[in-house]
Amino acid sequence: MKILIAILILVLIGLQYKLWFGDGSLSEVVQLTRELEIQKQKLQALEERNKILEAQVLDLQNGLDAFEEKARNDLGMIKQGETFIQLIPQEGNVTDGQ
Repeated sequence: MKILIAILILVLIGLQYKLWFGDGSLSEVVQLTRELEIQKQKLQALEERNKILEAQVLDLQNGLDAFEEKARNDLGMIKQGETFIQLIPQEGNVTDGQ
């Protein structure tokens, strides 16, 4: 009977060792869970970047509208035949809500 108890205790110790330190142990599962969360965050950032790039590609494929908009906004360009009018408020005529 003592031999059976000793064998069962050894088996229990062996199983506990595998659970805590062996392949697929609890610490390894926790580490893999952390790594999975990091990878999910990276994936989400890359998906957002891809959406932005896809929108830019669609703009470029739809013609010159994107180029025209960029030239107008960034470079201050106008089309031939258009007249550019810039309104500058006078300092004395500015109302301050009173």
